[in-house]
Amino acid sequence: MPRSQPPLDIATLSIAEIVHALGEQRLPPVERWTPAHCGDSEMRIARDGTWFHQGSPIVRKPMVQLFAQLLRREADGGYVLVTPAEKLDIAVEDAPFVAVELRSEGAGSDRQLVFRLNTDDLVVAGPSHPLHFIATPNGDQPYLVVRKGLDALISRSVYYELVDLALAEDCDPVALWSGGAQFLMVTT
Repeated sequence: MPRSQPPLDIATLSIAEIVHALGEQRLPPVERWTPAHCGDSEMRIARDGTWFHQGSPIVRKPMVQLFAQLLRREADGGYVLVTPAEKLDIAVEDAPFVAVELRSEGAGSDRQLVFRLNTDDLVVAGPSHPLHFIATPNGDQPYLVVRKGLDALISRSVYYELVDLALAEDCDPVALWSGGAQFLMVTT
């Protein structure tokens, strides 16, 4: 069901309040659903996080939020939208989500990083949601693990914020902490 509440304002909440609010959110158990494959959804998620159906953008954000909750990555690397009754392929150009906003609290090993996704979901980086970098012909691309098999591409502006934070930490190699885990700011 699409969210009826406005998104959390991460600029006005403490990290502890954000973590508490995230603990109250529940996603459908898509990993336990095993329906037969039904075909193609005729949907695509562009690299910029825009969702399309039959070539037209889906402009209603609650619809995108609903579909995002039903998204799962299969063992073969493909993506599907899944319900208890059906499973449909969906094309994903890069990552299914984009991290569009960052909130940092603390410093060094006490730092907490909260990311807002293009779907208004919030993710706290840490051992369960690590930052990682993938080498591409265009340079290292930063990602955040959202949930099993699903990543968020970190937008350029958010990446620059991360770099500024990491450089201020003066670590060698350049790294950031969040949620008790350290993340190198390079491909591994």
